[in-house]
Amino acid sequence: MAPVGAVKFLFCLALCLFNSLPPCQGKQDSYPYRYPFIRKASSFSSSSISITVNNNGYDYIIVGGGTAGCPLAATLSQNFSVLLLERGGVPFTNPNVSFLDNFHITLADTSSTSASQYFVSTDGVLNARARVLGGGSSINAGFYTRASSRFIKKMGWDASIVKESYPWVEKQVVHRPKFEPWQRALRDSLLDVGVSPFNGFTYDHIYGTKVGGTIFDRFGRRHTSAELLATGKPRKLTVLVYATVQKIVFDQIGKRPKAVGVIFKDENGKQHLANLGKNKQNEIIVSTGAIGTPQLLMLSGIGPKAELQKLSIPVVLDNPFVGKGMADNPMNTVFVPTNRPVKQSLIETVGITKLGVYIEASSGFGQSTDSIRCHHGILSAEIGQLSTIPPKQRSPEAVQAFIKSKRELPVEAFRGGFVLSKVANPWSTGELRLVNTNVEDNPAVTFNYFNHPYDLKRCVEGIRLATKVVQSQHFTNLTLCDRQSTEKLLNLSVKANVNLIPKHINDTESLEQYCRDTVITIWHYHGGCHVGKVVSPDFKVLGVDKLRVVDGSVFPESPGTNPQATVMMMGRYMGVKISRDRLGKSAHI
Repeated sequence: MAPVGAVKFLFCLALCLFNSLPPCQGKQDSYPYRYPFIRKASSFSSSSISITVNNNGYDYIIVGGGTAGCPLAATLSQNFSVLLLERGGVPFTNPNVSFLDNFHITLADTSSTSASQYFVSTDGVLNARARVLGGGSSINAGFYTRASSRFIKKMGWDASIVKESYPWVEKQVVHRPKFEPWQRALRDSLLDVGVSPFNGFTYDHIYGTKVGGTIFDRFGRRHTSAELLATGKPRKLTVLVYATVQKIVFDQIGKRPKAVGVIFKDENGKQHLANLGKNKQNEIIVSTGAIGTPQLLMLSGIGPKAELQKLSIPVVLDNPFVGKGMADNPMNTVFVPTNRPVKQSLIETVGITKLGVYIEASSGFGQSTDSIRCHHGILSAEIGQLSTIPPKQRSPEAVQAFIKSKRELPVEAFRGGFVLSKVANPWSTGELRLVNTNVEDNPAVTFNYFNHPYDLKRCVEGIRLATKVVQSQHFTNLTLCDRQSTEKLLNLSVKANVNLIPKHINDTESLEQYCRDTVITIWHYHGGCHVGKVVSPDFKVLGVDKLRVVDGSVFPESPGTNPQATVMMMGRYMGVKISRDRLGKSAHI
């Protein structure tokens, strides 16, 4: 979720406005007419016993109604009975989720009912995962661009089904962006510094500069993967929201464990058991994202034996690779000051370089004096730097220093925008570990940003390129600001980057140190259930039967410049492939 994702800046205004807007999840009992199959989890059974059981098994139970889970469920329901379980609520009638102008508000909400759930990696970077139908597509910055042909080949996907699946998504939820002045300045600046040619408007992943798609329409309304559910067959599809799956149930009689059902908790705290039907080809498909999927597998007894035993989790299958190989694309920013108001724009233009970095931009979040200087705890809301001080260095003194630095920030620092440099395909990897047996709590995640020197080398090259972009005449003409020196620009960025990560005095002298100290996330984390180690090439979980994974946890790298297009496509692709493999031509899909 999924996330899946694009830049999701958190701003002070978000928290100041939050109390005046509806709760991020919404509590309505009815949903738009196109989705008669969506119900609250408590509707699953009217029984009053503590654990209810549904004896009418499903052909497929999909855990996670995210960026991949929704198109997967809609596609499978053309031929099979499908139960889709989503732990969050619906996005449709929630303005905090639905409108571009409000997209940062959900991310600023750290309450238990928010559509986003923040987590702090052990690296000291505050991150986020989706908790809403539609997954990451409901809370991201909306940029839509396909994966490279190299990635498709690396995944071993059937190119003909891929070619069918991307347009299926695009016809329903993807739009052409408005192309605001900030994005035009980025395009022209990228071309000036040699990120060429200009490839125009395209979904394809091509070296050079391009304008991509967006899931925001011309009115600024978001169109998430949840809307893809409208293509499902109502009589075969059941979608339960506020359904938190706690574990997968296995039948361990026989040579290999086989998945037979899931236990989930509804919005009232009541537990339910949903079962698969008797057909041997029926499956449980986990689609809870790169954080949720390895976490759920381990909570269900599939993972490193020693770690499971420490938490008294019965071991179903000892697999030391579950949760390993986690990666997140590190991002750093260069602040662009302006002497004139700029329109809000999210990611629309991207420079796909041969340096191993992507250059993007965002703009237009001017704040008031009061909102800039209000206290927001660990969140550095103005620029999306979701970082905290590393755990061992957190102290009351550090928090007070953070608050003091915010009071001293000039208002002008937040009237501009940012040019973003993102490392593609990081070589640095980490791991995910359970901290307890509560699925609603975040696991401990380590990404080891810049642990590999090649990632750090590419970050330095990206910052140099981003600085040249900011110094171009296209940005100086747009912002009415004089051309700034590299040192001054980076100093502005360090000052604006109001996180709790300790800074070094040579930040702007050593670009390597600047990268380490100002690293942030772009929410494109992936891995944890790698092909050949946790799942097979068709994403079936190794060592057990009737269990599959369909989400970014199986990715060896984040696809394209932004993954949501490929995660949506993957849901459709796997729905088509599973249907055709099972039914052949009679699938009619």
